[in-house]
Amino acid sequence: MSTFKALSLVALMALGAAGAAFAADAKNGLGAPVGLGDKITETDIKAWDITILPDGTNLPPGSGTAAVGAKLFGEKGCNQCHGDGALGGRNGALITDQPLKGGGIEANKTVKNFWAYSTTLYDYIRRAMPWPAPRTLSNEEVYSLVAFILAGNKIIDEKTVMDARSLPQVKMPNRDNFIIKFPDKI
Repeated sequence: MSTFKALSLVALMALGAAGAAFAADAKNGLGAPVGLGDKITETDIKAWDITILPDGTNLPPGSGTAAVGAKLFGEKGCNQCHGDGALGGRNGALITDQPLKGGGIEANKTVKNFWAYSTTLYDYIRRAMPWPAPRTLSNEEVYSLVAFILAGNKIIDEKTVMDARSLPQVKMPNRDNFIIKFPDKI
């Protein structure tokens, strides 16, 4: 038997064994449903439907303040990438007065000079941060970190409580410079 045929046979056997193990786990409730075309429920979809829209749709309950966010920024390790006080480190500054310079994709986009909606900040932090362990922050922690970043950029007062009602009302400095391609989808 050629080396290619032997390797192909080994690969097929491994795939078959993995498929059987996956099917057994799924049958016992330990994995995903078996078979293409299985119906998924609203509950299945809800776990992945975490998008926060500009108007605040899908913001969860909870609240937070800049003071708590400043403390969390160090405790959760945000400063390891974004520097002490969010003033810049290995990754960009989250609190800065830098104007938008340059053009196109290479422009120095920041929360203050570029982002159109405060709810996007909540959405991004909840999905992607902290970098080594995304989606591990509580709703209150995310609201507090958002409040810290917005207050540091002087977009909100440091005493303002951020929650599902107040966050969508924050007007970002660059909001009016965005053109929504599909406004009827929001």
